[in-house]
Amino acid sequence: MVKSTFRAFCITLALGGALWTSGLAAAESPSETQATQVSTPQQEQVSINQATAEQLAAAMNGIGLKKAQAIVSYREQYGPFSAIEQLKEVPGIGSALVERNSARLKL
Repeated sequence: MVKSTFRAFCITLALGGALWTSGLAAAESPSETQATQVSTPQQEQVSINQATAEQLAAAMNGIGLKKAQAIVSYREQYGPFSAIEQLKEVPGIGSALVERNSARLKL
């Protein structure tokens, strides 16, 4: 009984190791990685001239609802933005925030 249990244990370990290493090989395969990268949808951009405060807060990294409302208020007071860099004129929005989010934004 001990011999058959030990044999079953060894087979289980061998199969588990084989499955684990084949999983690693599949994960490191360049074609798998390229296929995953191609199928990943690109992040959608949000318009700083049309988005609501909620949409801006959801799309921008480091921007909460309060700062997003400041962007909308600035836009309502001074008109539409002519450049994304113009966000720096909004109180509480600095260069780092604009640079971090430039790929997420459009006019």
